[in-house]
Amino acid sequence: MEYAITKEQLRRWCSVPRSALFSHPDRKIDRIDMLPTKAETMEHIGNLMADEIIANNQAGKITRWILPAGPLDQYKTFCRRVNEERISLKNLYVFHMDEWLDWQSRPYPVQYAYNSLRGIMLHDFYGQIDEALNVPEDQRIWPDMHNLDYFDEKVEELGGIDTVWAGIGCKGLIAFCESPRDPYHRITMEEFAASRTRIVHINPDTIVALSEREAGGCYDAIPPMAITLGFCSILKARRIVFMITTGSWKQTVIRVLLFGQPTLEYPATLLVDRIPEKILCCDEATASHPMETDNGFYSSELRY
Repeated sequence: MEYAITKEQLRRWCSVPRSALFSHPDRKIDRIDMLPTKAETMEHIGNLMADEIIANNQAGKITRWILPAGPLDQYKTFCRRVNEERISLKNLYVFHMDEWLDWQSRPYPVQYAYNSLRGIMLHDFYGQIDEALNVPEDQRIWPDMHNLDYFDEKVEELGGIDTVWAGIGCKGLIAFCESPRDPYHRITMEEFAASRTRIVHINPDTIVALSEREAGGCYDAIPPMAITLGFCSILKARRIVFMITTGSWKQTVIRVLLFGQPTLEYPATLLVDRIPEKILCCDEATASHPMETDNGFYSSELRY
């Protein structure tokens, strides 16, 4: 039987004061970069990105990243520094996490729209960089539904990943590697850890969360399927930077990442357990939790 988080564990983790997270003896992530606001946090992450490229360029090394099409604010700082400081991205390989698909597993047109993650990255990332410095097109690796193995084979060919820049979902998803929910097909933790690029249906709670946050609660605006990279490529990274600044949506998942054991209930816990270097970047509001000051959430009196 695989590990399952208990109600008591959640109560205990969510009750830890924000100020105690840095020194807590049970935390699984050694480095926490917590800044006062979301804007400052995303600027900090953009600077981490630029500094890594500079260091690798100076050492004559290539840089291999896995990048999301959300969050996006960190790219403003990164692209500004690239242009102003003339930082070459000619030795950067970018592996893009995922892409939306419609209900028939077909990609949407590439455009600057919510349902085209490629279009978003072409506009908000590559489109903001001086072409003389930009990532060569053949070094931009997108998940391809017509060649599912290409993504993972390219990661293997290049010798792994330097850094995964990871937004994390409310229930611990990364890319669209969500908690398996099919009652008729069980997936073990080791099978999930070995998962490859694949086509997936989006979990209903993810559609609800995204529709509320992005589309005014209009579920139909959120695509029902996606192509996503698998954990086998993510786990070839030497470092992962968790970028979590979405306020109340992510307050609990931060505590699970910091204190939980690996569990498919929150898939990102496998990454905390298996990737050597972990950095949690968050703002103060997201690192806080209402249960720090009110432990009555689980009291029986509130149920009646």
